Amino acid sequence: MKINKLIILGVLFPLSVMSQENPQVIVNTDQEPVASGKFSPTWESLQQYEVPEWYSNAKFGIWAHWGPQCQPEQGDWYGRFMYDEGSDQNKWHVENYGHPSKVGFKDVINDWKAENWDPEKLVALYKKVGAQYFFAMANHHDNLDLWDSKYQEWNSVRVGPKKDIVTGWAEAAKKYDLPFGISVHATHAWTWFETSQRSDIKGGFAGIPYDGKLTKEDGKGTWWEGLDPQQLYAQNHQLSKGSEDDIKALWGQWHWENGASIPDQEFCDRFYNRTMELINKYNPDLLYFDDTALPLYPVSDAGLKIAAHYYNNNMATHNGKLEAVLFGKVLTEQQKQCMVWDVERGAPDKAQPDAWQTCTCIGDWHYNRDLYDRNGYKSAQTVIHMLIDIVSKNGNLLLNIPVRGDGSIDNREVAILEGIGAWMDVNKESIFDTRPWKIYGEGPATDSINPIDSQGFNEGKVKLSEKDIRFNQKGNILYATVLGVPAEDIIIKSLGKAGHSKIKNIEILGSKEKLKWQQKADSLVINKPKSFPNEVAVVFKVSY
Repeated sequence: MKINKLIILGVLFPLSVMSQENPQVIVNTDQEPVASGKFSPTWESLQQYEVPEWYSNAKFGIWAHWGPQCQPEQGDWYGRFMYDEGSDQNKWHVENYGHPSKVGFKDVINDWKAENWDPEKLVALYKKVGAQYFFAMANHHDNLDLWDSKYQEWNSVRVGPKKDIVTGWAEAAKKYDLPFGISVHATHAWTWFETSQRSDIKGGFAGIPYDGKLTKEDGKGTWWEGLDPQQLYAQNHQLSKGSEDDIKALWGQWHWENGASIPDQEFCDRFYNRTMELINKYNPDLLYFDDTALPLYPVSDAGLKIAAHYYNNNMATHNGKLEAVLFGKVLTEQQKQCMVWDVERGAPDKAQPDAWQTCTCIGDWHYNRDLYDRNGYKSAQTVIHMLIDIVSKNGNLLLNIPVRGDGSIDNREVAILEGIGAWMDVNKESIFDTRPWKIYGEGPATDSINPIDSQGFNEGKVKLSEKDIRFNQKGNILYATVLGVPAEDIIIKSLGKAGHSKIKNIEILGSKEKLKWQQKADSLVINKPKSFPNEVAVVFKVSY
């Protein structure tokens, strides 16, 4: 008997659902209609997408994954885990803010002022060190919109810093001529904030509900009077099945499976309208969704409609040429033809035929003071090695530099950026405007099997060393980059006469030393140079 189901990453989906023929929620488009044009809101139509040349040339972007969860400086997912009784963030919250039955995440937002935020200064620095595009976060799972949103009363202009964060970033990106990207994460508020519905199970506050079930009427006489907490927390629904088991619940919310509570019409409509307003207001060059495939897919058609609108709107504002880049996670091979595949904190272990992107961070996504104190950030060398490896596999790197609650970045982050910039100043020609070679690399790491776990998360599991070489090309120039300082002669097996054109010249970027080398039948042998221009990654420029 044939089973009419599809298994993706161990999750069982009915094919009728995956085909999006019968989504449970059809969003209302009356307020924000889908632009007409080449693309329709179907997977078949979206397969007409082609990645713009500028993005394939860009290779490296920097991201400000910044919002109110950075204010406590306690790391990722503070808005969820502050309600997780006994967790480190819960204990910190009780000690510093009060019990979450009295002082919840809405009050963390009120505490966030962004008083030292200077977007122009930060974007100028990011461009100086080599970023070719810049990303800002428009909202996170905490559901606060970081612009003057007409569909979400909980926004950064009305509460918290009383500033239009997205507009500030957009203007800075425009001033420094960087393509502007926006990331959208709010679909998960529905399940992600379910911890705010709970109560302590022991102690003096046992049984007293947290603030996730508050209503507008409860706000009389408070600082948030007139606002509806349910527009922020979105918790006027039954908890997901098994939601006390965080692992199952969190996995379920990315696939709307495993008993995850399904968003209602109002939630889907509001998310759709907010995102459409964002596209229409900022016309971003890049749009990132922190979702499997597309937002609210497959339970709603919201994501497909947003994608079609984004592409059509971009073409209408670029003389009929599609210059937009849309990102999604955990994509099928079909979906990879519809948008750019984003891999979180990881990379595929083989080169990819289509453009893709790694998104990662030098620390936590949200600012974590402990990482600063214990010098726990990725080094400039680690970032550069990741970039070289990713580019060799036809990918781009989007790097988050965590921003403190006050809007500044710390001195360790500045030093890392300056280290990246110093390497880029000499070696950027081996990164930008390049394309993959016939193989992506040689060395021990190329033989390692390192599968991606769901969204990604295979970062750092394979150690790169000076014995690893990565390739990319530009015309008749091949860049062979050694990931470190060679301790002996460099032997490149794939550049022997038997399998490669005759080599005319070899030089090291950043060095005037004349190299000694020999192209043998089975390999290219480059005598170890007397000195190296840097200790991070040495680029051999091979002309043929």
